[in-house]
Amino acid sequence: MLEKHYRKQYIIPSNRKGDGMELRVLKYFLGVARTGSITAAAHSLHVTQPTLSRQLQDLEYELGRKLFVRGSHHVTLTRDGMLLRQRAEEIMEIVEQTESEFYANSRSVSGDIYIGCGESEAVSLLAEIISTFRSDHPQVRFHLHSGNAEDVMERLDRGTLDFGILIQPVDISRYDSLPLPVKDTWGLILRRDHPLAKKKTIRPADLVDLPLLLSKQILRNEKLTGPIGEWFGEWGDSVKVAGTYNLIFNAALLVREGVGCALGLDKLIDRTSQSDLCFRPLNPKLEVGLDIVWKKSRIFSEAAEKFLERLREKLAPQEL
Repeated sequence: MLEKHYRKQYIIPSNRKGDGMELRVLKYFLGVARTGSITAAAHSLHVTQPTLSRQLQDLEYELGRKLFVRGSHHVTLTRDGMLLRQRAEEIMEIVEQTESEFYANSRSVSGDIYIGCGESEAVSLLAEIISTFRSDHPQVRFHLHSGNAEDVMERLDRGTLDFGILIQPVDISRYDSLPLPVKDTWGLILRRDHPLAKKKTIRPADLVDLPLLLSKQILRNEKLTGPIGEWFGEWGDSVKVAGTYNLIFNAALLVREGVGCALGLDKLIDRTSQSDLCFRPLNPKLEVGLDIVWKKSRIFSEAAEKFLERLREKLAPQEL
């Protein structure tokens, strides 16, 4: 295990009471944090309860912070404990990825590739490339993480993602990138029995005082930003926000219950005749492009490097 090579030297700066924490101790901490019980965690980790309790006490001493509030039958995390849990999960994710990269079968391309993306029909293009790539390299596994641009970029910067698909507009200057040969169309997601469903397209004036569910990315400090803000123009101050969302699937559930209508991208909800929801494009038409990006300083695994070659082969502009 990779942790053997890091034993006694890894991880988080402390108040200098010791040399640092071991990965094993972080696993113990996460086990208790996830179960909320020292007894249950000791059972799942295959250690004795006294050993686990001692390790946690040593960890608190090492950091100079109280990590748990101990009750009679369960434990809860303090504020410092919640911060350590977040950092520990990030560290263990990186360790697991590194182990996978180094212990992959050297005689063939294998390993894991991590890709973050927002909800977009463009992911179907990525799926096609992944499918053909796995036909050639069946031992490579792909892991998709769904999130908005901020989430994906944070994970790219942290190193827990190899690639990310970002919907414009977003500043991608600190990444290498390839544009995707597709565009997403903005529109209104609403119930079929809504009065606006009779329209073929939606204009800004149609949305005045209408409860709207908006992506968090387009609402900043209670103001509409980006292409949506420009599309609304002078009507932007009349927008009535019923709520925000990260992923349109959950927003669609609120639309179905009559909470409001959602501004979102086309082809992400079921809009067949059997569905009680429909999509109406904006007028003037509003389309946005997408890019697949990766960190400029990223040192790829062999599998990710091979996949990048395939992406360039399929997506790089062809010279005439």
